Amino acid sequence: MTKADYIKILAVVISAAVFLVSCGGDKARKGLTTGDNAVSQIINSERASARVTVLGDRFMVGGEEIFFSGMNAPWQNWNDFNGGMDEDFWEAEFKRFADDHINCVRIWVNCDGESIVDLNSDGSIASINEKHWEDLESLFDLAKKYEVYVMPTLLSFDHFKNGSGPVWRAMLESRENCDEYAEKYVKEFCERFGDNEYVFAIDLMNEPDWVYENEECGRLPWEDISYLFAKCAATIHENSEMLVTVGMGIVKYNSDDYEGDKVSDEYLQSLYDDDDAYLDFYSTHYYNWQAPWFLTPIGRTPEEFKLHTDKPCMIAETHNDDEGEIGMSLTEKYKDLYDHGWGGILVWSQTDGSEESWYHYDLTKEATNAMYDYAPERIKPTEN
Repeated sequence: MTKADYIKILAVVISAAVFLVSCGGDKARKGLTTGDNAVSQIINSERASARVTVLGDRFMVGGEEIFFSGMNAPWQNWNDFNGGMDEDFWEAEFKRFADDHINCVRIWVNCDGESIVDLNSDGSIASINEKHWEDLESLFDLAKKYEVYVMPTLLSFDHFKNGSGPVWRAMLESRENCDEYAEKYVKEFCERFGDNEYVFAIDLMNEPDWVYENEECGRLPWEDISYLFAKCAATIHENSEMLVTVGMGIVKYNSDDYEGDKVSDEYLQSLYDDDDAYLDFYSTHYYNWQAPWFLTPIGRTPEEFKLHTDKPCMIAETHNDDEGEIGMSLTEKYKDLYDHGWGGILVWSQTDGSEESWYHYDLTKEATNAMYDYAPERIKPTEN
């Protein structure tokens, strides 16, 4: 509900109240009080909602814009949610996310398919691990408890290489198997977790670009890869209010200015004829190795980065330790994307905080705390 909706409702209630007052007596005064309470209840109910929605090219919560100042917390040990989730570890993680004003984390809930969704040799589903659902319920309960949004990633290019690769390639090459995955796994995901407002969006696959480009992943055609996205997006939209995206590895396949936008509304619906087959926002990744071939998002708007801007855009994976390469601190990087109209930034950070970690959490928390000081009303709009 928008502020304009509130005003319309308020006008109707006031008109009714004025009519009652014109009739005189206690009933009139009672009617006015009831009207005031009705408006208050409507507004308070709407403000209490943590559901993220999309309005044009902006993310919204309770009628206010939100900027996702966050990180990737991809896994603890790899495939953490197959019945072996360490709840104490993840509780500690979510507590520090909240303490450091990290309002969104991207978590790989299935890293390569092992022991979660088991496939037959022809790519059809053999079974889904029930303990996977139990672990995810615990994980998402923590998100709600600490009021940190989660963007779960359901698949990765990792599924299509090495030991489990052949069966996942067989799944992707079959429309029937893709439909089954959407109906048996994705729909079940929606039915179980769609009411948790802190599971704000589903990332259908991490960096499908490599499934198309890399020999070890099968070099499968975009027609097969994007058909899966189209079917899954339609399934999610038809069964929940969660948003949908795909974590594209490079802008190359996310823009008509390069090789074509392989996740545009038009392309997805050309493969699966359903109006619900669309992404709600773009979540492209960017690392500095891409610089010789593609533009950097730093210092640019999403439009200047060559994305369609009829929907929100975020950078969902990027360095948190590249100050020496770009001449900009991580705090400045967050502020730069915010100032240029991006919907969020989720840097890559390891979750264990050890000295051997690829990206250090201490760098991230410095930036997210500074970002909260810079724009608190956008990081926690329901508190301001």
